[in-house]
Amino acid sequence: MAIKIVIAPNALKGCLTAAQAATALARGVARASPDSDIVQVPVADGGDGLAEVLLSALHGVEQTTVVTGPLGDPVSATFCHVPARQLAAIEMATASGLVLLGKACLNPLLTTTLGTGELIKAALNLGISHLIIGIGGSATNDGGIGMATALGARFLDGNGQPVKPVGGALATIQRIDLNNLDPRLAGVRIEVICDVDNPLLGERGAAQVYGPQKGATPDQVQMLDAGLAHLATIIDRDLGLDVRNLPGAGAAGGLGAGLNAFLKAELRRGVDLALDLVGLDEQLRGADLVLTAEGQIDVQTAFGKAPAGVAERARAGGVPCIAIAGSIGSGLDALHDLGINAVFSLCPGPVSLEQAMGSGSDYLAAAAEQAVRAFLAGRRSFLTQ
Repeated sequence: MAIKIVIAPNALKGCLTAAQAATALARGVARASPDSDIVQVPVADGGDGLAEVLLSALHGVEQTTVVTGPLGDPVSATFCHVPARQLAAIEMATASGLVLLGKACLNPLLTTTLGTGELIKAALNLGISHLIIGIGGSATNDGGIGMATALGARFLDGNGQPVKPVGGALATIQRIDLNNLDPRLAGVRIEVICDVDNPLLGERGAAQVYGPQKGATPDQVQMLDAGLAHLATIIDRDLGLDVRNLPGAGAAGGLGAGLNAFLKAELRRGVDLALDLVGLDEQLRGADLVLTAEGQIDVQTAFGKAPAGVAERARAGGVPCIAIAGSIGSGLDALHDLGINAVFSLCPGPVSLEQAMGSGSDYLAAAAEQAVRAFLAGRRSFLTQ
């Protein structure tokens, strides 16, 4: 009797996209169980690859536009448009991300989310009613003022003049004016995918946790944290919203807070929204096994990463789940509790990172084959008892 195996991997960063990983896993599954009904459902959790996953899952159209990069230079950014759903999905990193800057250029006092706002405007031009924004991988710490400026908001200093929409100018804002905000936003449901739950301020906040990786010195971290605290005070006074402790407010240098305050966006755990959009629950009906994968699986995976989300959905449906990873860290007990029954390494033995990345597709297929063979052996043993 043929069995149904659902393949739901995340991207293996720098090695395979989620779709490529799914194809590799399917190849290995087919070798172990040629008669299986194999269903590929590439997934995402709000990090890199969200738009690509939705392009495939929702039969979207790739759109490209030129926007302002994090340091003001023009960059070409792509996003997903699904006309049938009046939906667009953008990734802020394509407009305002670390990936766009060399290490020597990192400076969150000078970077801006202006291009992210321009990307939102490009999506609005397509007549959408639903916008999804992934906010991982930012190079910015401007609290979203750049994004909102591109959409018509004004952030004014003590002389009534617009401040420069960068992280270093936050402390000079004295008034927020949203009167000229793009009116089309009122008719659009905006959901923000967060893969972290950091608050805006303090030791777990945007500046202190993520500022250093964006190039901030210790003194600049303190300046940025103070600037975000000042912005939060002005938001509270002028807009009547307290975003300081909102889970996810500190994501992308405070862009989470800005999207919520200026655009009334809803912040959601990334994996939940992504799995809903790709219809994983429906695909799990009648499944006998789920395979998921990611570049690294460890205790951090439990905190909203794609394999954990897949496992939770599988467990709710009574379906066993096996994960495959390039690197396996500590803390797997937490993942077993979530529904990942076993974790396999894709590496066949001690290999260099370069070799593992270069042979990722073949290694993943081989690991999937062995995982499925082990599952089938256990299943046959159980059925003959």
